[in-house]
Amino acid sequence: MNLYIHKQLGIPWDAIPALRDELFQKYGTTLRGLQANYPVNSDDYLAFVHDIPLQDYLQPDPDLIQVISHLPYRKLIFTNADATHAKRVLAALGLESCFDAIVDIMAVDPYCKPMNEAFEIALKWAAESDPANCLLVDDLPVNTRAARTFGMHAILFGHAGEHTDADLTLTCLKELPASLHALKY
Repeated sequence: MNLYIHKQLGIPWDAIPALRDELFQKYGTTLRGLQANYPVNSDDYLAFVHDIPLQDYLQPDPDLIQVISHLPYRKLIFTNADATHAKRVLAALGLESCFDAIVDIMAVDPYCKPMNEAFEIALKWAAESDPANCLLVDDLPVNTRAARTFGMHAILFGHAGEHTDADLTLTCLKELPASLHALKY
């Protein structure tokens, strides 16, 4: 992202961290903030920032594949990335057959998580009328807080112990079935 902002928008390197933080806080994602303030094409931006060798960072985990594939629920990816990137990540992890749909940044345009409107659109994609029947697993407290405010259950991934912005926390996705049981899901 920093390289894109510097190369495409000519913003000095030392100004980029504060700018990205401000855009993220105000608009929910760096992309939405850039779009609101600069002539940024979302397709170009997403292609640039997601052009990384995922295989260098992600590998399939057979145990995780087993856990996710055997969850007896409809499973959607709800992401502030684009579907192309989400599919690449799922393929790198060996999880591409485990999810029913991807609700990406383009599907909720001009919104994004944590905006209420994005959750409304995701709920429609899930073909669910009651948010209480849905669960969001996310790594950002702002998103789990938004999900709970919207009426969903929320698990904050990557955090241990209790957290005010989620129903539960989780440090290992392999523990998801036990967490769902604890939520009486």
